[in-house]
Amino acid sequence: MAIRRRVDELGFLISRDYTGKRITIVALLDGTIVFLADLMRAIDHPLQIGLLKVSSYGAGTVSGELEVRRAPSLNLKGRDVLIVDDILDTGRTLHAVQALVREQRPRSLRTCVLLNKPARRTVKIKPDYVGFVIPDAFVVGYGMDYAGHFRQLPFIGIPKMVNGKPIEP
Repeated sequence: MAIRRRVDELGFLISRDYTGKRITIVALLDGTIVFLADLMRAIDHPLQIGLLKVSSYGAGTVSGELEVRRAPSLNLKGRDVLIVDDILDTGRTLHAVQALVREQRPRSLRTCVLLNKPARRTVKIKPDYVGFVIPDAFVVGYGMDYAGHFRQLPFIGIPKMVNGKPIEP
């Protein structure tokens, strides 16, 4: 229930701040999908969605470099863009995505994250909308996973770890 209430509150705040504007959401896959679905329904405005798939490069490359695996098909020039992500951790991904979006010259650019984990931040970045601030812990559920597992959980939990691997939230 706490997640649902907070997502509704975020939808209200975003709707208020975008009064008279059409929102273009750029959502980061895959962990954001459940949050995005609920947030879209909580926003009382016309909107368009672009999905962006980003990931870190494979082993042997510099940490923090990102590969865009699926770019939004939307032209963002002159639009009011809201980037939506599940969790803001180091800040590298969101910072890089902001740079990609800015290249298209949107009219405005804001960010919304479900979870903000400031203890791990390595890039100076502050989201415009935050669902919850959390401690430095690995979390799963509500779309977030470990190796493809636990996304379907209707809650967010810190999994029990055995030999460095989560076995249950």
